[in-house]
This record gives sequence, C-alpha cells and structure tokens, in this order.
Amino acid sequence: MNNGYGIDLGTGNLKIFSLTSGEVTNQKNTIAIVNKNEMYAYGDDAYSMYEKAPETICVSFPIINGVIADFDNMQTMLLEVLENNVKAKLKGSDIVIAVPTDITEVEKKAFYDMFAKTKIKAKSISLCEKPLADALGMDLDITEPTGVMVVDVGADTTEISVISLGGLVLSELLPYGGNKLDESIVTYMKRKFNLLIGKKTAKSLKEGIGAAVSGQNTSMQIVGRDVVSGLPIEMDVASDIVFEGMKDDLNNICTSIKMTLEKVPPELAKDIVKSGIYLTGGGSLIREFASYITNVTNIKVNVAQNGEETVARGLGKVLSDEKYRRFGYSMKSRIFS
Repeated sequence: MNNGYGIDLGTGNLKIFSLTSGEVTNQKNTIAIVNKNEMYAYGDDAYSMYEKAPETICVSFPIINGVIADFDNMQTMLLEVLENNVKAKLKGSDIVIAVPTDITEVEKKAFYDMFAKTKIKAKSISLCEKPLADALGMDLDITEPTGVMVVDVGADTTEISVISLGGLVLSELLPYGGNKLDESIVTYMKRKFNLLIGKKTAKSLKEGIGAAVSGQNTSMQIVGRDVVSGLPIEMDVASDIVFEGMKDDLNNICTSIKMTLEKVPPELAKDIVKSGIYLTGGGSLIREFASYITNVTNIKVNVAQNGEETVARGLGKVLSDEKYRRFGYSMKSRIFS
C-alpha cells in the first residue's frame, strides 16, 4: 500500500492524516518569522508566541477565511510539519487536500500548488470538497440517495452543506466562526467592564467556561488591563458574561442554518429531520451549542466526536476506500475539461 496523506489546511489548525499510522497530527496553523523570511518557529510553538512576541518576531496565520493568504510561509510550514511531526515519506505518495466549496478555482489551485510546486515527486495530488470529507469523517455514507446536513464551525468560516448522492445540493460559506466569537468576547469585556484582554484570553474563556446557553454557573480568573487606570488587574469572569459576549454570533450561525433549511427540497428535508443535523469543526466543542441549534430549528443535532479531525479522517477514507476514491479530483482534469 502506498503512503497516503490527507491534509486539512484549517485557519486555526493544520490537520494531517497519515494512512500508514491511521493517526491525525494536529498543529496550530501559525508561523513565526524573523529577518523577514526566516522561520523561527511553527505550529503550537509559534502560537504560544502570539500576542507576546517582540517586534523582531512576526507571528502570523497563513490561512485567512479558509483560503491561503501567505503561500510561501504555508508551504514552508506544511513541509516542516510533514517531515518533523508526521515523519512523512512523500515520494511516491498519494496526497489529498481538503478545499472549501465556495471559493474560486484560482484559490483552489493554490491548495493544489502547495505540493505541485515542490520538488516532491508525489504519485498523485488531488483535492476533495471539505463538506464531503467532513461527512465521511463522521462515518456517513454520502453515496446514498439520502439528504445529510453538515455544519462545520471553523476558526474563520462556518460551512453549512446539504449532501445527497455524493454531491453538494446546497452549500453556504459564512465568513465567521470561532475567531469572531473571540473578538466579540474581547469587545464585550472592554465595553462592559473597561477591561482590555487579548484574543488568546478570550479563546481560553470560550473554551474553558463558554456555553451557548446562560446559567452554567462556572467562572474563570483572567488578567487584563484596566482601560481607566492602565494597570493590569485580575478578574473573575462568570460563564454568563462569556455567553453574553458570544450570543449574537451564535444566533447568526443558527439563523443561517435555518435559512439554508428553508431552501432544502422537501424530500431531502424529510431525511434531515429524521437523521438530524451533523455539527463538526472546532466550534462544535462549545457547550450546549447543539441544544441551542435544536431550539432554533426543532431538529436534533449530532455532534462529531473529534470535531477538529473529521475532515482529515474523511480524507483518509478517500485515500483508502475504493468506494470514495472518486471524491478526490485532480486540478488538471478540472482546468482542461
């Protein structure tokens, strides 16, 4: 069996599935640069420097809104993770890369060129639509004539898709996700308590005590800067405060799910009501988010077990299962067909 690698270039995290080990390597999609073009650190190490680095170190995220914003740095980091963290043998391997649906062919080609424009002699390089990989990663058979609704809440984007017979019936890519929730928490803390906090602190509040409903009765101690005195202060933040910061954004996601459901053909809608909505992505980890969506749509919600890894695991199925091989397509065949 050939070496095979399924690659999910997420805005927040880079996930790589290795066919030989069956494992998913998950690293923060962050890179730290010194002297304009030298890589100083990458992945989790670079993320630990975010909002803490001096001016001489530039910490950046090569993927913005689900598309490649910094090709060279993304390519450098990707090859580094494959070599050092995955211990990948890329020569003669099959590579399949997940791409968001609602992006241009040029943006998709950038994903393809990540490997096509290197000295690596891979056996094959193919692309797979992210929602299809998501569904496969949740062990759903998308080749059946049954409607499946997948909601993937990522860092910068939320993708709402309806799949049937191995194709996308409807797809909506929203330009906000987990990072927008973090920003809203930062804004709320400043407006309500005159407290300046970093996005990293907001993210830890969201992950630690955040919930999509009020009344969780948990709290967390954070340090921020008082806007009035300019001095750092400690503060106990209750879960309801985090909820107040996030609720408008969560409501926007739910409204978009509802609007997509309104466009679904009746026969597929019947399937979705029966099987439920499938929630995945890093945002699926927010407490009570599933029950919040159920309250808005009156449809049960199934939460993926490892939401961050479903795309990468789905790509593993595209690599290993003959039945799903056709979901990986070559960019060449797309451009010249």
